Amino acid sequence: MPERAECNSLAADEERLIGGFLDTLWMERGLSAHTLSAYRSDLVAYARWLERHGTGLLRAGRDGPTAYLAERVRSGVRPRTTARLLSTLRCFYRLQLRDGRLAEDPTAQLDSPKLDRPLPATLSEQEVEELLAAPDCQNPIGLRDRTMLEVAYATGLRVSELVSLRLGQLNLRQGMARIIGKADKERLVPLGDEAQAWLEDYLQDARSVLLTHPSASVLFITRRGEAMTRQAFWYRIKYYAQVAGISKPLSPHTLRHSFATHLLNHGADLRVVQLLLGHSDLTTTQIYTHVARQRLQELHARHHPRG
Repeated sequence: MPERAECNSLAADEERLIGGFLDTLWMERGLSAHTLSAYRSDLVAYARWLERHGTGLLRAGRDGPTAYLAERVRSGVRPRTTARLLSTLRCFYRLQLRDGRLAEDPTAQLDSPKLDRPLPATLSEQEVEELLAAPDCQNPIGLRDRTMLEVAYATGLRVSELVSLRLGQLNLRQGMARIIGKADKERLVPLGDEAQAWLEDYLQDARSVLLTHPSASVLFITRRGEAMTRQAFWYRIKYYAQVAGISKPLSPHTLRHSFATHLLNHGADLRVVQLLLGHSDLTTTQIYTHVARQRLQELHARHHPRG
């Protein structure tokens, strides 16, 4: 069970209420200690605020959450933080309603703040070329890493999809890969000539050297002949970004984001990009149109005489 942290200055009944809520989340949802700690911090801060205003968690009514969040907004709290606080309060009060401690949910009429979706981090085409050229392909590890980077950029695969690729999912004769995505949905993705050539070199000159279990079916393997993890590949990307002199912040999906943005920059249809990325909803893919538009505006401002 989660450890109980002291809720300093709170009344004993408020401490028990918060502790019971956290225990229920731990038992019913299996939430991590980190997540439970975040819930605890939010609720303790809210309970202390209520105490200063002469009320408590179960007596606050609709005015309590509304006034608390409004005060936080006036103090300069960001919309994303406000949304998280509201989520915590909703979770807490819905549980109290379910367990019969309240007759109504005081957060039921509150709207979540509108959040701007952060634009995904991408690399320019030149930066991608520099990143791809960073591995030393004279050794098996470098050749493996170059191939992984080439395949990631050529296909837009999620990191989890890339590291779990198996030999049976490739058809090098047709230049296609059969990808098992989220919810076990399958999609066919073209590899492209460049990535296909690197795969052939890797399979011939590197994988056989790294392979310690002849029956292993995973495509990309470590020095110990095992499947590479998402974290290990991410460390390799960060290392090669340093080698290439790329200082901008990267994310595990930077090559995936770059793949989509560069396709749109070169005129690809949005629905084609949606299919290649494996998005079930077109609105998820539309974020890349903003990135592409932003890039076009920057180029126009830099190169047009009246930009």
